[in-house]
Amino acid sequence: MASHRKPRTRVRTTAPAIGLTTAALASVTLLSTQSAVAAPDPKPSVEDVQKKVDDLYRQAGTATQRYNQAKEASAAQRAKVDALLDDVAKRADKLNDARRTLGTYAAAQYRNGSIAPSATFFLADDPQSYFDQSQLMDRMTSRQQKAITDFRTQQAKAAKKRAEAVRSLETLTTTQATLRTSKQDVQTKLGEARTLLSKLTAEEKARLAEIERKKEAEAKRKAQELAKQQSAAKAEADRKAEEAAKEPGSGSGAGTGTGSDSGATTKAEQVLAFARAQIGKPYVWGATGPASYDCSGLTQAAWKAAGVDIPRTTWDQVEIGTRVATADLRPGDLVFFYDDISHVGIYKGDGMMIHAPKPGANVREESIYYMPIYGSVRPA
Repeated sequence: MASHRKPRTRVRTTAPAIGLTTAALASVTLLSTQSAVAAPDPKPSVEDVQKKVDDLYRQAGTATQRYNQAKEASAAQRAKVDALLDDVAKRADKLNDARRTLGTYAAAQYRNGSIAPSATFFLADDPQSYFDQSQLMDRMTSRQQKAITDFRTQQAKAAKKRAEAVRSLETLTTTQATLRTSKQDVQTKLGEARTLLSKLTAEEKARLAEIERKKEAEAKRKAQELAKQQSAAKAEADRKAEEAAKEPGSGSGAGTGTGSDSGATTKAEQVLAFARAQIGKPYVWGATGPASYDCSGLTQAAWKAAGVDIPRTTWDQVEIGTRVATADLRPGDLVFFYDDISHVGIYKGDGMMIHAPKPGANVREESIYYMPIYGSVRPA
């Protein structure tokens, strides 16, 4: 006999396991996401900040030189454009004069009409007066031809100058755009440097100052080594000069120096006297004095005080005069820094220089080893 009992319902045990596994995975994912969001970027070390700030100042120095270059080019181009516009105006006056002359001749021809020469001869009251008038008209025709030639010449020259003025204005516009871009670049780099420094704690600022002191101390040590080397080299040169002066036939030794050496020494003294007088004045990018300077503005002004004109930018200043080795530096020489030649100072002797360092600092004396040396020149 068949059983009428209700069949037992089987319980599925796999579903809850799947649900728990999904929930667990979701929890792990959520925790991982929260951990990733919560983990902040590691704060840069004081050493990293110093390197970054120094690099930003160097980049700002490079941008400053681009600004100086664009500013100088803009001023020169503006002067050229103004001269061209003056020339165009003068040629326009000459063109108008030629046009008025042609108008006078055209009006005269209109008044005289187009009567044939034979008719004019027969209608003339006095035949002799006709011949006189005919000769005058021949001369008038010659002058008319000259007037036409002059007009065409002036017209061509005026058109050429107008085209040249248009091209110069386009160049000026491009240069001024570069000037604005360079200015913005400088401001951006300096802003980034200020932001980095502002985030330092008092303790970190103290550590940064200590790192700076160590850097300055090492630079001074190297300067002192150079000073000893230069002093020894000078003593040796003086000794050889004295020995040479004592040799038979060498004379009294007077006149061994040259006028050019004396002149160079005088100029160097004038350069350094000017530079020393600027110590304490603030660095301002793009400034050429007298209240403030950037690095190449100071060197340009110092050499100008000695009667020597040198270019505005470090990139042009490094190309003048005579290249000299670091060991052979003399007071007044220009020392350039970094691979991009973005900084320059005036050598004062004993491994030291006078320079306008960077924004926030004043013109001061410092070791030439404070920054990586690119090379040096003697302007005159």
